[in-house]
Amino acid sequence: MLILSRKVDEKIKIGDNITITLIEVRGDQVKIGVEAPKNVKVFRQEVFNAIQTENREAAANSQTLEALSKFLGGK
Repeated sequence: MLILSRKVDEKIKIGDNITITLIEVRGDQVKIGVEAPKNVKVFRQEVFNAIQTENREAAANSQTLEALSKFLGGK
């Protein structure tokens, strides 16, 4: 893990097309801005985790429905 120190309004570049800007520091909270192409998905970790969990559950349900359909003689 790379750890960097930044002051308000300073930036971090990731590759050629992603920029992270430190917007504000207030107590134990930091606000950052992320500039990235529209095709790059940017999520907070807890949102990303929730999406992954939902995707796994949907895939499991799909496999269960497919197995049940085959069991009942469907295609």
